[in-house]
Amino acid sequence: MSSVPTPAAKDSAGRRLRDFWARVTEGLEIEQLWGQLRSEAAASYGLYSKDVDWDAIKQQPNKWKRPLLAAWALFQVMLMKLSPARRVLLLVAIFMLVFQGDIRWGGGGMRINLGAVGVLILLLLLALELADRVTMKRDLEIAREIQQWLVPSQAPQVPGVDIAFATRPQNTVAGDYYDAFLRPTVGAAPGSPSLILAVADVAGKSVPAALLMATFQASLRALAATPASLDEIVDGLDRYARAHSLEGLRFTTAFLAELDPPARQMRYVNAGHNDPILLRSSGQVERLSIGGPPFGLPFSTNAEANYPSGLVQLQPGDLLFIFTDGVIEAVNDVEEEYGEKRLLVCLQARPKDSPAANVLRQVMSDVNTFVGQVRQRDDITCLVLRVTA
Repeated sequence: MSSVPTPAAKDSAGRRLRDFWARVTEGLEIEQLWGQLRSEAAASYGLYSKDVDWDAIKQQPNKWKRPLLAAWALFQVMLMKLSPARRVLLLVAIFMLVFQGDIRWGGGGMRINLGAVGVLILLLLLALELADRVTMKRDLEIAREIQQWLVPSQAPQVPGVDIAFATRPQNTVAGDYYDAFLRPTVGAAPGSPSLILAVADVAGKSVPAALLMATFQASLRALAATPASLDEIVDGLDRYARAHSLEGLRFTTAFLAELDPPARQMRYVNAGHNDPILLRSSGQVERLSIGGPPFGLPFSTNAEANYPSGLVQLQPGDLLFIFTDGVIEAVNDVEEEYGEKRLLVCLQARPKDSPAANVLRQVMSDVNTFVGQVRQRDDITCLVLRVTA
């Protein structure tokens, strides 16, 4: 006698299935999942294809063989990304899947299907790779926590100034750096600190760039704790960067500024960084470009680097937007860059009395809308300063 599931049992099974699907997809819709898959596939293809000798493939006279050669070259690149033992396992699994059939095992007449064994070997390889990924991710998460300790979680409270900042790394850790902190004004009486602003971008990505970012932060904080002027701080940062830049391979672009809040005077140096945007309360747009080359360029390339500083007088209602190139170089699914023009339009469209945090959210939202599901290619960092009084 067959039993018919009750409506309550059907509802319970359906609910468990929906819960399982929600956990697997993390609540994303099918369109979002498809967009994420396309983005990840494009990023993976870029990782493997850069090691392929495409010129040799193009020289193949038989154009019908080129796709086969390209597929074989990509397979070899993927294979060499594995450890030697896993390469052998993968080749064995592929052999078993291609030449499927049964083989006898032992004297009892047991038969083993090669295709099934090949699938099990592939699952074993997947488990090994996932274990490596989880271990690496855990280590990167620890590195990310340490990196978050190096940058402020909250903006300093400065009368007459409203500050907001945000960063979004391409990977778990970033080579971008931002900071905003108070220090005693050089030559001034105690109790009248100045505000140091910094946004920097170390060449490269992920862990190597993050390590250099940490040394940059330590150097800046150490120099700012001395009576050194902004010009002396900049020179010290460049000397340190030159000594640790691997002959210019790991240079750093940066924008550094020191603001005297009571006088609203800001001295700044732009070291090869994207020119920050200063929107005056009158609607006028200024770009802060005075400075020199990125920190860490070798002497042979730039033997007499110097960093002149600029001075601007801020007024109530002025807004300063400092950013890294990850903002304007964000691309959508047709490889179109966000660009400075869109950024400027977004900033000019803000309500004049918008808090710095709202301006920051507006820009980040505009960038997100522009790129859609395309995978982020670079670290994104922004710092907003608004003069309130």
